[in-house]
Amino acid sequence: MFRLLMSVVADISTIDAPRIDLGVPAGARVVVAMSGGVDSSVTAALCHRSGYDVVGVTLQLYDHGVAIQKKGACCAGQDIQDARRVAEAMGFPHYVLDYESRFADAVMEDFADTYLAGATPIPCVRCNEQVKFKDLLETARDLGGAALATGHYIRRIIGPNGPELRRAFDASKDQSYFLFSTTREQLDYLRFPLGEFPKDEVRRIAGELGLAVADKPDSQDICFVPEGKYASVVERIRPGAAQAGDIVHIDGTVMGRHPGIIHYTVGQRRGLGVATGDPLYVVRLDAEKREVVVGPREALLVRRIRLKDVTWLGDGEGVVAARAGERLAVKVRSTRPPVAARLAFDDGFAVDLDEPEEGVAPGQACVFYSPDDAHDRVLGGGWIAGTETAV
Repeated sequence: MFRLLMSVVADISTIDAPRIDLGVPAGARVVVAMSGGVDSSVTAALCHRSGYDVVGVTLQLYDHGVAIQKKGACCAGQDIQDARRVAEAMGFPHYVLDYESRFADAVMEDFADTYLAGATPIPCVRCNEQVKFKDLLETARDLGGAALATGHYIRRIIGPNGPELRRAFDASKDQSYFLFSTTREQLDYLRFPLGEFPKDEVRRIAGELGLAVADKPDSQDICFVPEGKYASVVERIRPGAAQAGDIVHIDGTVMGRHPGIIHYTVGQRRGLGVATGDPLYVVRLDAEKREVVVGPREALLVRRIRLKDVTWLGDGEGVVAARAGERLAVKVRSTRPPVAARLAFDDGFAVDLDEPEEGVAPGQACVFYSPDDAHDRVLGGGWIAGTETAV
């Protein structure tokens, strides 16, 4: 297989794949974060084909033995081998860095603590924020890289006031929601070559280049959560921390018992173990009282979202109280479209939604987008600290 791959990529000048301009000098060193999937592999290959001095880096983020058994994972086991094979076939160096302890401390521990606090975490954001765009970025600088390139589907363009973060060309693959906490300093150094491509074109390029990962399925779910069983991971990280409690209706009626709030998320309907004449949904989780609070669907509607750890990528200074009332669009889930809102300041930052949204969960992100019709530019965002209902 290795000889076949080498023969396929030996004369890359004949291959129907684009050249890319990363905005750094020709021949400059570019470090590419390689997870072992098709996206980061194509990113590395295009950078190499375009004449940059590519160094591929893969982070081992969690235990090899566990990862090898999990399909659709990344950054461990077979995925490391796949990244190495791509680098060998294309002819650029590749390194594997052991970030397991950093990942455990910054991402997995936070994941468990957030669930136990009655919130719903987004570990992919924490991974970008605390590991890939922090520790790996510094490693890329140490390696002499003029830039760090990744396979994320998002665009970086140069605006009148410097680099701007924009939603991806392929809306179905856009990852802007997961990159809202990128700082301006990081954006100066980062590059996202795939932001202009549809996913099917990326796979076509992988095939043209003869990459072994061309048909590899996309990663699914959270990389360290086998089969989406979040509660089992929390219980493994924090043994005995989950405690039983009451399921309580918003009118105060105790309706049953639950095995631990880590088994529930805001907006959940199925698996509550209680029944009335009308459907019930998880409205909120009270970790201090160990209560799962349920109610009718209209009780999920939220008008104001209180935020913490706000990041600003728009023009001007950061998010300050003087911006209260400023128009923008926001996403409160990665799969939802941006909706109209205003910034607010009331003993902390918040956003007021023009129309109420349901299922807004503390621990998730509220990402800011430009208020124009396209909602194209990412303006930053914050972590959801709390909500105020519309009813």
